[in-house]
Amino acid sequence: MHTPTPSGARADISDWRPEEERFWEQTGRRIAYRNLWLSIPALLCGFAVWGMWGIISVQMLNLGFPFSQAELFTLTAIAGISGATMRIPASFLVRLAGGRNTITLTTGMLLAPAIGTGIALQHPEWPLWVFQLMALWSGVGGGNFASSMSNISTFFPKRLQGTALGLNGGLGNFGVTTMQILIPLVMTMPLFGALGGDSMPLLKDSGWIFGKIAAGTPAWVQNAGFAWVVSLIPLAMACWWGMNNLSSVSPTAGHPIKAFAKITYLYTLAFIPSIAILYVYLPAPTGLGLINMWVAVPLDIVSALLIMKLAAFGPMKENIARQFAIFRNKHTWSMTALYIVTFGSFIGFSMALPLSIAVIFGVSHVPDAAGVMQHTLKNPNAPSAFTYAWLGPFVGAAMRPLGGWIADRWGGSLVTQIISAILVVGSVATGYVMSLAYNSATPEQYFPLFLGLILLLFFASGIGNGSTFRTIGVVFDRQQAGPVLGWTSAVAGYGAFIAPVVIGDQIRAGTPQFAMYGFAVFYGLCLLINWGFYLRRGAEIHNP
Repeated sequence: MHTPTPSGARADISDWRPEEERFWEQTGRRIAYRNLWLSIPALLCGFAVWGMWGIISVQMLNLGFPFSQAELFTLTAIAGISGATMRIPASFLVRLAGGRNTITLTTGMLLAPAIGTGIALQHPEWPLWVFQLMALWSGVGGGNFASSMSNISTFFPKRLQGTALGLNGGLGNFGVTTMQILIPLVMTMPLFGALGGDSMPLLKDSGWIFGKIAAGTPAWVQNAGFAWVVSLIPLAMACWWGMNNLSSVSPTAGHPIKAFAKITYLYTLAFIPSIAILYVYLPAPTGLGLINMWVAVPLDIVSALLIMKLAAFGPMKENIARQFAIFRNKHTWSMTALYIVTFGSFIGFSMALPLSIAVIFGVSHVPDAAGVMQHTLKNPNAPSAFTYAWLGPFVGAAMRPLGGWIADRWGGSLVTQIISAILVVGSVATGYVMSLAYNSATPEQYFPLFLGLILLLFFASGIGNGSTFRTIGVVFDRQQAGPVLGWTSAVAGYGAFIAPVVIGDQIRAGTPQFAMYGFAVFYGLCLLINWGFYLRRGAEIHNP
C-alpha cells in the first residue's frame, strides 16, 4: 500500500517486507535497487567534497599559499574530524526524517562548502582560519555516509546486506578517487570562464595521473570547489523524485518541510562540538592548543552525543532516546572497533597519502657537515602525489563490493579476521620502508615498494569494509542495524582526523615508521576482539 506525499513526489511506502521472498521478487527488489542506484552517486559526491582538502592542501603548497606544511595538514585533519562528528547525528536522521528527505537535503547541503571553498581559494591572502572554516564545512560530505548506509540497509533483506551495503559504500567511496583525479584536471582549465575567476601560476611542479604540470603553468585552484556544483544540483533533484521514505522505518518523519527542519537542526548542532574542540585543540593563532588529539577525539564524540540528547525535543527526543539503546549492546562496541580497522584505515590513509608522498619522497634527505639529517633539499626525481595518490582509494573502493559479496558467502567475521592479519603485517612493512625513504638522499628508489604496500593496505581495508558491514546487518535487528551502521561509521570516520595528525606529527619528528607501527598494534588488538566475539568456539553469534 502506498500513501501519496504532499509534494507529489514518489509515494512513501508503508508496506515493506523484504524478508518475504514473494514480496521481494514482485515488488521489493525493483524499489530497493532504484533507491540504491540513486544513493550511490549522491554518496560519491559526499565523499568527494569531504576528501577534497587532501588534494587542495597539496596544490596550495604548489601555488605558494603562505602557510606551513603543518598548517596545511590541519586543513585535512579539520575536514576529517568535522565529517566524523557529522556522522553522529546523521546516523539517526533516516529514522527521524525519512530516507528520501534525508538524502535529498544532505546532498543539496554540499553546495555550500563547494561554492565557499571555490571563493576562498581565489584569495591566497585571506587568513588561515577562512580555509579551516571551509574544511570544517566540507564535513557535511563525510556525515552523509552514515545516513546513506543506514537508509540502504532498510531496503534489503539480511541475506543481501553485504552486497547492497558493499555496492553503496564501495562505489560511494569512489568519490575519493574521483576527486583525486578530477580536481588536478579541472584546475588546469578555465572551466567556468569569466564566472570562475582568474588563474594563479604554479610556483612548484605539480601533476596528475597523465603527467607533470610544470611550474609557471596557470592553475584555477578554485575549480576544486566549483566543479561539484554541476553534479550536485541534478543529483539532489533526482534523489527527491526517485527515492522513497519507508513509513515502517520513519513513521514520524512528517511533512518534508518538517523533516528538512529536523535534519538542519541536528546537523547544525553537530558543528558546535567540532568548533569548540578544534578551538581548544588547534595551536595558536587558530586555537588554544591545550589538549592533544587523543583527548580531543573522545571529548568530541561525547560532546556531540550529549548535545543531541539534551537539545532534542518532542517526538524527536523520544526517537533519539530509543535509538540510544544501541549503546547497551556489547556488539555495538565490538563492531565499532572492527569498523575503525577497515573504514578508519581507508579514509585515514586516503586523507594523509597525498601530502605524505609530497613530503617523504619530495625531499632529498642528506646530512649536513655536522652529520645532522636535513630535510629541505628538493628531490628532482620525486614522484608526483597527484599521479599516484588516487590509486589507493581506487583499490579500496573497488574491493568493498567484493568484500560484501565474499562475506555473504564465507561469513563476515572470517573475512575480517583474514584482512586484519594482512593489515598488521602490511603496516609494519610500510613503516619500515617509510623510514628507509625518509633517511635517504634518493628516497624515490623506495617508492615502488612503498606504493605496493600502500595498495595492499587499501586492498585489505576495502575488503574489510564490506565484511564488517555485512556482519552488522546480521548481528542486529532491522530497528537497530541502521543506527549501528551510522554510529560505527561515525567513530571510524575519525580516522580521517587521526591518520593525518599522527602521520604528520611523526614525519615532522623524523620517525614516520612509528605511525604505521602504532596502527599495526591496534590492528592486532582488533584481530583478537574479532576472534573472541565471533570466531572462537562457543561464540554467541558465530561468524556472522
